[in-house]
Amino acid sequence: MWSGRFGQAQDAEFDEWQRSFAFDRVLLPYEVAASKAHASALAKAGVLSREELTATLSALHQIAREGVPDDDPAIEDVHHYVESRLVEIAGEVGYKLHTGRSRNEQIATDLRLYLREQIDNVTSLLAELATAFVQQAEAAGASAMPAYTHLQRAEPVLVAHWLLAYVEMFLRDIDRLADCRKRLNVCPLGSGAVAGTILPLDRDAIADELEFDASTANSIDATSDRDFAIEFVQALSVVALHLSRWAEELILFSTTEFGFVKLPEQYATGSSAMPQKKNPDALELIRGKAGRVFAEATALFVGMKGLPLAYNKDLQETQQPVFAAAQQVSSMVRVATGFMSAAEFNYERMNQAASCGFMNAQAAAAYLVRQGVPFRRAHELIGKAVRQCVEQGCELEQLSKDDYALCGIDADEPFYNALALDEVLAIHNVPGGTAPARVQEALQTAKARLSHFAGVAHACP
Repeated sequence: MWSGRFGQAQDAEFDEWQRSFAFDRVLLPYEVAASKAHASALAKAGVLSREELTATLSALHQIAREGVPDDDPAIEDVHHYVESRLVEIAGEVGYKLHTGRSRNEQIATDLRLYLREQIDNVTSLLAELATAFVQQAEAAGASAMPAYTHLQRAEPVLVAHWLLAYVEMFLRDIDRLADCRKRLNVCPLGSGAVAGTILPLDRDAIADELEFDASTANSIDATSDRDFAIEFVQALSVVALHLSRWAEELILFSTTEFGFVKLPEQYATGSSAMPQKKNPDALELIRGKAGRVFAEATALFVGMKGLPLAYNKDLQETQQPVFAAAQQVSSMVRVATGFMSAAEFNYERMNQAASCGFMNAQAAAAYLVRQGVPFRRAHELIGKAVRQCVEQGCELEQLSKDDYALCGIDADEPFYNALALDEVLAIHNVPGGTAPARVQEALQTAKARLSHFAGVAHACP
């Protein structure tokens, strides 16, 4: 592609080392799509005749139909491959396609097309995962469980309320990806190597053909910008973070000590030494692979931090972290969706856990507050009652009226009624709370929000 300037061959080891075709060949569909748009612009600018355009587009269509090729030590990168294959198919006219463009703008365009499709695919996968959580929340019905702070039992909540907490996380992930997509959806073609194309190409027409919202505003920035890649992998890092937190919690909840969830056998493994074991390997791998996604984000930051404008070969090293993060997160989300669809919850065990260990202590204090007792005073009185329970080995609802009287509490029948699990849940009757009516509202809202993401994924233009 540039051998005319050089009188000596490259060092063989360096030549092999600097090639990117081994990994950037996955960009072939996007390179072909961008090349088709550029060919149309060249025809409009008078560089290609109608016959030449037809021959070029036909050859590019064939290249796309052939699919992603095997690695080839004679090919430097995906751009080189498409141009070489184009010449093989269409002949001399293939050499015209690179008129008025640079590999600097080509890779910037290919990556944006690739990431746009990956965002749509991950969005669709996240919607499926969130839907699996919603379905489990509906199946849970009125079942309760402990909510935890500091990994200590805090207050009872509906199982559905706990599951919907993760739905909120995944919906935020979808929003972040949509925001990233909006910013990356501008077209660098026409930027040339750094100063802009040397031909009067219709950049708006190119952008429209590739379904970009607009053309990039500055050729220097367009050829050297990888903010969109960093932002994409950062968004994926948060997805991985959420998945890792969920995996950690399910690992705990699947232990004998908790017993809240039964591991689906299709997402578990056994032990080579202990016949009784069923291990949460799917969850552990999700938790472990999250670290790899974080590492890809770090690699992008470090790779970009010292680059002067505009294009530098260092930018070649920003591709593999993007590809790896997209692949990792997509597989993590698919496995998580399968796991959640197959998981079985022990509602009886969860309800039992929500009904003991003074989980109704704050509800007891709230009852006193409704009787006019200042909250700090009510907190102190119920704390004394809890201490009485600890000494007697009983729960708050099992203390006698006399025991409560010793604590300074007039425990009448309404007070005892307020300690029942259904009443404890019902008092959290605020938007976002765990009261059954509020959780039903949240379920319907989540289903409505997720309905907008059906069939989001689509192929490259």
